[in-house]
Amino acid sequence: MNINRKALYNISKFEETINYTFENKSYILEALTHSSYSNENKNYKFNERLEFLGDSVLSIIISDYLFKTEKELPEGELTKLRANIVCEESLSEVASQINLGNFLLLGKGEEATGGRERISILADALEAVIAAVYLDGGIKEARDFIFKYMQEIIENSIKGKIFRDYKTYLQEVLQSKGEHNIWYKLIDEKGPDHNKRFVMEVGINDTVLGVGEGKSKKDAEQVAAKAALKTQNL
Repeated sequence: MNINRKALYNISKFEETINYTFENKSYILEALTHSSYSNENKNYKFNERLEFLGDSVLSIIISDYLFKTEKELPEGELTKLRANIVCEESLSEVASQINLGNFLLLGKGEEATGGRERISILADALEAVIAAVYLDGGIKEARDFIFKYMQEIIENSIKGKIFRDYKTYLQEVLQSKGEHNIWYKLIDEKGPDHNKRFVMEVGINDTVLGVGEGKSKKDAEQVAAKAALKTQNL
């Protein structure tokens, strides 16, 4: 597709920010285009397919790094560590660091309701950008991009300085108080099949302690557990 002058300027400013120049500008244009903008501008592809690919690229690069560097950790601990690094919260922090929200193409409604700061939109867009770099420059460029902006999160996660396993912590706290009937319940699913959002409740007995939303049921459980810890001052 022909990219208009305004979009090209937006792309060039983003390229300056991340210090990477795309050979194929259509990749990064798609990565920066939210579905709400595509709905209003039908000739623009939105970034959900790239988000799907970027999620896998990020996962294999982080998995490879942890496998090679953390030689003594068993599979279960490696899985927890990777989840800590690639979770929505971590990705949105990196997206904010590079001011990704400023470069997104959003529909008018999404713009008006604070879409540029929404954690889910930022995390999804970062995965789409990772995919765009991968398609444009290959796995090495994608790896360089990931480690340029995620190195601190990776190292701090390995050192235990970043803790995002709220579900385990909530369980430990509640059990220490004699509460053993802890449950999680799916209360809603949003979006199309290829890009669902899940809403989970966590509670004890008949009491709801927290509600959370995420791109998977596990992510939503973590967000719900975090909310429970906050609201219950645990």
